Formats: sequence, C-alpha cells, structure tokens
Amino acid sequence: MAHDSHRLHPETLYIHAGQTPDPVTGAVVVPISLATTFAQRSPGVNSGYEYSRTGNPTRKAFEECLAAAEGAKFSLAFASGSAALMTILAMHGPGDHIVSMDDVYGGTQRGMLKVSKPSQGVDYTMVDMTDLDKLAAAFTPRTKSVWLETPTNPTLKISDIRRVAEITHQHGAQLYVDNTFASPYLQNPLSLGADVVVHSATKYIGGHSDVVLGVVCTSNQEIYDKLHFLQNAIGAVPSPFECYLALRGMKTLHLRMKAHSENALRVAQFLEGHPKVERVIYPGLASHPQHAIAAQQMRMFGGMITFFVKGGLEQARTFLENVKLFALAESLGCVEGLVEHPALMTHASVPAEKRQELGISDTLVRLSVGVEHIDDILDDLTQALDKIVF
Repeated sequence: MAHDSHRLHPETLYIHAGQTPDPVTGAVVVPISLATTFAQRSPGVNSGYEYSRTGNPTRKAFEECLAAAEGAKFSLAFASGSAALMTILAMHGPGDHIVSMDDVYGGTQRGMLKVSKPSQGVDYTMVDMTDLDKLAAAFTPRTKSVWLETPTNPTLKISDIRRVAEITHQHGAQLYVDNTFASPYLQNPLSLGADVVVHSATKYIGGHSDVVLGVVCTSNQEIYDKLHFLQNAIGAVPSPFECYLALRGMKTLHLRMKAHSENALRVAQFLEGHPKVERVIYPGLASHPQHAIAAQQMRMFGGMITFFVKGGLEQARTFLENVKLFALAESLGCVEGLVEHPALMTHASVPAEKRQELGISDTLVRLSVGVEHIDDILDDLTQALDKIVF
C-alpha cells in the first residue's frame, strides 16, 4: 500500500492495507483472480505468480491486510482455521511436546489429540494457563511450543498473554495464540510477545456466515519460511473468492466489533440479573475472574457470552428451542446472533469427563451476540427465558 502502515490506525488499515487500486483498470476493490496458472515471460521468470496454490493475487491482498491488522511482517491464508492449525502442527514431529490451553475449541483438541498425536508422535499437555504456575510446571526439555487461546471457547478464560509469552520464551519455546474470539481489533498478541497469531477468519474477520477461512500471522522469518513451504506443500489454501469475501469483511471489522461488544455487555448485565440464570461468564463483567487482565490487553470485551441456565438439560433445551432472533447454529462472530449448546454441538467430540472437568455442563449455553438492535435482542432473550419451567 502507498501509506506508511505503522502510522495508520486500525480502522484505516482494514480498509486500505493490501488494497491499492488495480494498476490496469483503476478498480478500487481488489479483483477476484480465478486463474490457476500464470504466463511466464521466460522459463522461471514470472510476474510474482506461477500457480494459484503457491500464490494468488487476491489471496495476497488478504494476507497483506491481515498482516497489517495484527502488526505482523507476514501472513498466510488457509482453507479453514483447522487447516491453519494442522499446518502449524506439521512443523512438529515425533518426540516433540506441545503445551496447550486446556479449554480450547473442540476442533483444536481433535486435531491435536486425535490426529497429530497418533500420526505425528507429538505429545500434548493440556493445562489451565490462567494459572501461570501450572503452565511453568508443564514444560519439559522436549517442549517446542505453547498453544494459547484467549478468550477460550467456550468458558471464556482469559490468560495474560505477556506473562505466558515470557514463560514460554524462558523455556526456549514459541507461543502461538488463537485470537479468533477477540479479532485483530480487540487484541493483538504479537505486540504482547506472541510469536504467531492464528484466526479462524470464518468468524469475526469474515463476519457474515458466508466464508470458511483461516489465517496465520507472524513476524518471525524462520517460522514464516517453514509455514510458507508447508502452505504450498500441503496445499490447504483458500479460494480467491473466499479471500475476497474476507477482505470485504475486514473493511467493517472495527464497526462490527464495537457493536458486538456494546451489545454483549448489555446482554451479560441483563443475564446476570435474571432469576432463571445461574451464572454468567463475560470478560467485561467485574465478576469475571480475569476481568482485570482482559481490560488490560483487550480494547473491548467482544461478542461472546457463556451462561448457565438454572435447572438441567431440559431447561437449557427449552431456552434453545424458543429463541427467535438467535439462530441455533454452530460457529460465531457473524452479524446475526447465534446460540449453541457446546456439550451437544461444538464440543461433542470432547470426552464427557473432560467436558465436566472444564465446566462444560448440560446447562451451559454459548451466545454469539449479533449487531441487531439491543432492545430486540433483550426482548428475544426475555421471551425464551420466560418459557423455562422447573
């Protein structure tokens, strides 16, 4: 881009980074380049592109935008957040050890424990990184990296990224942070010491429930070179159209994240005072055990809320079956409100005893608060909660 990205605010970067007008037509929107191959001027001499799995102009624009958004030198896009995860894990091999946050997305646990561990011979230790002593005790001489998710999915634990990074580096390991729940607008882990930031861009970055995409950002040249090689070798790359949609989503990320966060805080306060709600977990509430850390490392507190309905599974089911604005669906981070039951949906692949240990009970409900009018959101939650009987 023509501007000095270090001197621009996030709101401006999202609209302009990697998105200069097309030099041929002057188009202000990055074109969707569907070409699978690119003509070469001479054998081995090209204009920067040779084959679309290896590199694509639309994908490059998205990668440049995300690098700027996360304050990174490099960014790589993947076909999904899970594809990004598995490509990162492909940098590890037999005997390597990875320490992971215990309460991570169910698909992350699946990729680590049911794919990487048996097929690659990588060992994993799942630990609650809100307790830094537990984190420090988990390292072994074979520990190569730490995988942190903050806020976590679905219990919204907050870890101190700066302190986790310090401990990780003291042990000669690298820190990967899944920043999906926060988005680049609310939190920038690289500035707090992380080596790599990972997003399921399907969520807040895309923002409209119409794209599946993953992205990895880093300023570490060695890590980038390894991942760039693996991105091409494994080939789990997104289509140009997916990159175009996510790039369009980035243009309004700051507007949406403000609306998500403002609505979610109002919803969390409402739920916390409701007689049919047992407990509410939201980083923006003073009752959240890591509220002070969240306030320190996040711009706002995001659109995700976890709460526990009083009663049992039937009461939770009653609520879930009666919401109208909130779609009962997996995923999160889109303009419309979504609601789901982790024990039966997103975390069903996590063993029941592990869910119990993590606090993912039958009465736990996860809300992805949308950007609808707050009065309509609260009215919908009220009428659904009113249907609950004991």
